[in-house]
Amino acid sequence: MTYQTQSRLSRLSPLLLVALILSGCQSAAFDDVAAFGDSAKTLEDDSAVAFYKNDELITTGKLQFKEKNYGKSYAIYKRAVAVFPQDPAAWLGFAASADMIGRFDTSDRAYQQLSKMIGNSPVYYNNIGYSHLLRGDLPRARQYFLKAYELDPANETTARNLELMKNSVKYAQR
Repeated sequence: MTYQTQSRLSRLSPLLLVALILSGCQSAAFDDVAAFGDSAKTLEDDSAVAFYKNDELITTGKLQFKEKNYGKSYAIYKRAVAVFPQDPAAWLGFAASADMIGRFDTSDRAYQQLSKMIGNSPVYYNNIGYSHLLRGDLPRARQYFLKAYELDPANETTARNLELMKNSVKYAQR
């Protein structure tokens, strides 16, 4: 071995030793944090699962939606709708997730399906009204919220939606 090769190896070996030591380290403090701000409980990959318990996809979709991971909840609810096409909860989650990512064409199709399932209910009218509120179509949103109010005047969600719409009219869009 020449002197130059030996010199290079002696400089590299401490770096290799440090790299090997660090590659084996794990910190327990970071176990509950995931990339992109997701909590660790939202990262389970079930894309290869062929069988789903009745509420597994809905529960996972709700968790993702609650955590504001709307793209993930959209993908999960899309799968839920394919697996359980007669489940209104799957369609509601799919429509709401599509609304939150701006896929109004998709949410419109989901609301068409929902109209056949739960069409004359406050839940349906509140959700489709909120969809139109997100689009900036305040007159149409108000129309749906008022239908929900007529069906159930004591519904807290309807009251909050009407208040939200009223506040949307008061303040300029930025």
